[in-house]
Amino acid sequence: MAPAPPLFVLIICIHVITTPTLTSLVTSSIDETIRELADATAGTFSTDAEATALAATDFGTNVSVDAARPAAVFYPSCPADIAALLRASSSSASPFPVSARGRGHSTGGQAMAPGGVVIDMPSLGRCAAVRINVSVDGRYVDAGGEQLWVDVLHAALAHGLTPRSWTDYLHLTVGGTLSNAGISGQAFRHGPQISNVLELDVITGTGEMVTCSKEKHGDLFDAVLGGLGQFGIITRARIPVVPAPARARWVRLLYTDAAALTGDQERLIAEQGPLAGIMDYVEGSVLTGHDPPPPPPSTSFFSDAGGDHAAANVAKLAMEAGGVLYCLEGAVYYGGAGDTSATDGLEVLLRELRYTRGLAFVQDVSYVEFLDRVHAGELKLRAAGLWHVPHPWLNLFVPRSRILDFAAGVFHGVLLRHHHHGGPVLIYPMNRRVWDGATSAVFPDDDVEEEVFYTVGLLRSAVAAGDLAAVEAQNAEVERFCEDAGITCARYLPEPYEETAEWAARHFGPGRWERFARRKRKYDPKAILARGQRIFSYPLVALGPI
Repeated sequence: MAPAPPLFVLIICIHVITTPTLTSLVTSSIDETIRELADATAGTFSTDAEATALAATDFGTNVSVDAARPAAVFYPSCPADIAALLRASSSSASPFPVSARGRGHSTGGQAMAPGGVVIDMPSLGRCAAVRINVSVDGRYVDAGGEQLWVDVLHAALAHGLTPRSWTDYLHLTVGGTLSNAGISGQAFRHGPQISNVLELDVITGTGEMVTCSKEKHGDLFDAVLGGLGQFGIITRARIPVVPAPARARWVRLLYTDAAALTGDQERLIAEQGPLAGIMDYVEGSVLTGHDPPPPPPSTSFFSDAGGDHAAANVAKLAMEAGGVLYCLEGAVYYGGAGDTSATDGLEVLLRELRYTRGLAFVQDVSYVEFLDRVHAGELKLRAAGLWHVPHPWLNLFVPRSRILDFAAGVFHGVLLRHHHHGGPVLIYPMNRRVWDGATSAVFPDDDVEEEVFYTVGLLRSAVAAGDLAAVEAQNAEVERFCEDAGITCARYLPEPYEETAEWAARHFGPGRWERFARRKRKYDPKAILARGQRIFSYPLVALGPI
């Protein structure tokens, strides 16, 4: 259990940053809460327009600021401040919404609290000296929920250790990814990040501070992991760590055929066979359009590997393939310059896999460079003014038995008919056995005999005028195709449905919804948390049997 905060932290006065618009922005309930907490916490509130506008935006930026604007932003000094805020809302005659905001990378309103209070989670890290602690003997790292995964990585590497499961982008908060799932090319072996947690400190919607694990308060532990922020706010996570490799042999292989790509990917993630266990990271992407887009912005991989000639070959192959190419991306981790195991494994891969010969691109980079590769692309996009644009993403989990039908209808159909190339399209397999069905995460599990399912991510950016509406229409067309074709998909990082009934029927399904609703009544009965997603409203009604 995490140590209790020192008593003096709980009695320092709160500072309220006031503005002339205080009366119009803050409801009487929130105004009363600010006054009541003045003698109980060391946090601060802000109600000024700049702070509330920032808290009303996220990475999707496809929700209007006015619609999502909170009445106030809360800057806690410690977890006890957050608990006091939630207790105040829960005990109020008019409970107001509260959401935790890390770095604003949600795309579906998860971190928004329209008319309520948004908690600025990074304030916890600014007020405490150390919020990441590595236990070498225990082989774990304790990290505050507001901490970035890239900082967790560097703290663990200082001791020669590393977590096993990652997201592709490391500049996300620990609490943020654990509230969703946390997936990337390592998940086929180790499971998503929510399958790699030993213990959590959680503050429930009633303001109760609970340390939980599989063995202690297990239902809350499972509820919060993948729970979309609906059951509690993660203030600390204990993550297992293992000895860290030093380098990564990074490979990209081009394919003209979806069946060849997915077949090879499945051989790579299998437990048995000549390719099993060789790759530590397996993903894939789709390049669409008769003039194929450049590689993902994180690298100039193709041009670096083979110069203009390689890029020309890629373009020519895309034309011959009818406008669609597939790329298998993988990595083999190894110890260092004297370790030849990566080279040996790579030779087997290049001999066995069914990619287009002559179009294999290999780089050798440090382990950190590989894991943090997307950050380089972020810096380029920021410099070009293309980072803070709308991101109408669509992420789907697709059953293995229908992935080729999906590829034919979407990659060779919908995407070719609409040329919106502002972002990568990912496709890669997962093993169901490493996903924990007790958590709140939604993934395909209707057919337990189908071990593999696929992640498909249409990670588009809307840069030009009119792009947002066009890409959203394209996403809707993709979902209509799946529905008409009978392809049962599960959304990952879901955009808000308009009504609770839609969430119940279209996202969760009956079995999962009953459990999700039961947990909501138990841990957040006033529907305070993450109300911006529109899953629940206050009072909790029409939840169905629980």
